Amino acid sequence: MGSLHRLPLMRQPVSLLTRLPSVTSRTVFSRQLHLHQRPRIPQLSTTLIGKPQRRLVSNETAADARSTVTRLKNFFFGTSIVLALSFTYLYVTDTRASIHEWLVVPVLRTVVSDAEDAHKVGNKALAGLYTFGLHPRERGDVDAKGDLRVEVFGHILDNPIGTSAGLDKNADIPSPLLALGPGIVEVGGATPFPQEGNDKPRVWRIPSQNALINRYGLNSEGADSVALRLKQRVREFAHSIGLGLGAEAERKVLDGEAGVPPGSLVPGRLLAVQCAKMKTTPDGDIGAVAQDYVYCVTQLGKYADIIVVNVSSPNTPGLRSLQAATPLTAILTSVVGAAQACDRKTKPAVMVKVSPDEDSEDQVRDICAAVWTSGVDGIIVGNTTKKRPDHLPRGFALTAQEEKIMLEQGGYSGPQLFERTVSLVKKYRSILDQGPPQPKPDEKPEVPTSATQKEKPEVPSVASGSERSGDNDLTSHRIDQSIQRDAARLKPLTEEADAESKQPLLKLPERHAISSEPSHELQAAEPGLSASNHAHQVIFATGGITNGKQALEVLNAGASVAMVYTALVYGGAGTISRIKSEMRDEISKKGSSNP
Repeated sequence: MGSLHRLPLMRQPVSLLTRLPSVTSRTVFSRQLHLHQRPRIPQLSTTLIGKPQRRLVSNETAADARSTVTRLKNFFFGTSIVLALSFTYLYVTDTRASIHEWLVVPVLRTVVSDAEDAHKVGNKALAGLYTFGLHPRERGDVDAKGDLRVEVFGHILDNPIGTSAGLDKNADIPSPLLALGPGIVEVGGATPFPQEGNDKPRVWRIPSQNALINRYGLNSEGADSVALRLKQRVREFAHSIGLGLGAEAERKVLDGEAGVPPGSLVPGRLLAVQCAKMKTTPDGDIGAVAQDYVYCVTQLGKYADIIVVNVSSPNTPGLRSLQAATPLTAILTSVVGAAQACDRKTKPAVMVKVSPDEDSEDQVRDICAAVWTSGVDGIIVGNTTKKRPDHLPRGFALTAQEEKIMLEQGGYSGPQLFERTVSLVKKYRSILDQGPPQPKPDEKPEVPTSATQKEKPEVPSVASGSERSGDNDLTSHRIDQSIQRDAARLKPLTEEADAESKQPLLKLPERHAISSEPSHELQAAEPGLSASNHAHQVIFATGGITNGKQALEVLNAGASVAMVYTALVYGGAGTISRIKSEMRDEISKKGSSNP
């Protein structure tokens, strides 16, 4: 049994030993198994430090280089865009850019065929651009050297160029217009209450002549609406300079505490506001007509540096009949009284705008007599004409369409009016320089020794039912009384009386040293001063002025300011700057030819 039990035992170890490796073999096997299961760290470290690592560093360097190049490209690209936009902004918003005349105006004329609609689109665009500071403006202080300065109503203007009413009928864009560089901007004409004017179409272009025909009929939003815009403009200006936004801030600006004219709000510039009567007011009721103008002055006077009385529009029936001596004197006397009653320390000057068609010697003398008698400060010579002048150049043949337009009723404006404007300015200057008309022997006026004795003219009452009902006898009697009273109270023509009665808009530098006699030749410096300063009444000229040489000619004929309208319509935003540049060139030529 023992052997039987031992035999299997002996076989089992032998069998296990034969199946299991030796100790050495087991050790090698365990090591191999261990190596097979352990991560190959030494081999991985070698991989990271080898060629793949150097390739990664190289890729990062290349990426950095590409990033630097990209950044430089973006920088130069962005800078180029900024410079291009800046240059475009500076160019397009400069009045000296030819784009305004040769691109903007033709495109607008092509896109908007109706002349009145094109005018409205242009004004709205100018107003919108001004809101965002993108409007055209005269860059640099081109008037700083003072070679074009003139004195008007005791105020030194930077230059003698103005814009005529009609460009801005409702005072929508006085500030954008002033930014174009004129010395004076005229807005209006404003009627007492809103009126539509004549039926459309009522404006036509004659491109070959750079001319216009219009029969607007004094369309206006009314004096109240215009006054509201001008009031808002003053208050916004007061706020911009730190005075506040209320009534007290407005008062400070209007009383001159801001150091700028209360109308223009720009040093060296003035704002004129034109007033007109209602189309429905009977021309024979002079009291009612006068009250129309007085209402406009009452509403608008304190926001204006100059009030303009329009009695010369050809498109309001019967209006030009008011230029006769008797009705004109009554109207102007009332307007002067209303202007002197304006709620402002300094009072606006008063001018009357007369027709170029009333040009006979007697008509001019009657108007000048009314100006002297009423105390009006000056005359704007010229408006649109009912006549149809010859074409330019002489013998030029109009197209069939333009020939048809020439038959339209309305006022004509264009370069053809220039010669007539110069002739009228000389005529008015000559008669005004003769002084006020001598009173009739039976009137025996008593001339006061001091201008302080001069009384205010009476202003027709709004509630005067007899005048509004057409009581012409009573009206004529009052007119005669007014004429006699004012003729008897004219201030003496002495330097003391003149200085005592003057109310300049601002404290001004000393007057320019000028000749005592007007000159009708181009001046080498300060054109127009000699013609305007020695006389008591100022003349503005408008009608056909298109370039600097013509502006100088009309100034040396006796005007103080040359005003443009149609030239600006056809020439665009750069017209004023161009005319002033041409004036300087002409003065320079004249100076070099006469050392």
